Amino acid sequence: MFKALFRYVLPKELVDFFDLVNICEVSESLHLYFDEYNIVPDEYKSLCLLPNGFYEASTIKDFPLRDKKVVLHIRRRRWVDADGKSYSRHWDLVAEGTRYSKEFAFFFKEAFGYLPDTSPIS
Repeated sequence: MFKALFRYVLPKELVDFFDLVNICEVSESLHLYFDEYNIVPDEYKSLCLLPNGFYEASTIKDFPLRDKKVVLHIRRRRWVDADGKSYSRHWDLVAEGTRYSKEFAFFFKEAFGYLPDTSPIS
């Protein structure tokens, strides 16, 4: 049931390929933490890959919810082969040159003709 609701408020890729592992309210911000599922990308299915933890979390600003700024913390999974070579899936969640989700950045550009301050996330 929650997954159906998430489809309306989160980027599609997060709903389909990531697990929501924590929610934390800090001041006037809502922080959502996601870990990528252990699903080997199709292009690597022929390889014998083992999960090998996560990359450092990426932080992205997204649409506000209930008057709270929303910050997404996304950890991409890493896999390794028998030789120790590392593999991961490429995600295209952030608008180029920003720390905004693509949809949120598009909204700003369409509504106001510019993107607001792209300073670090607090």
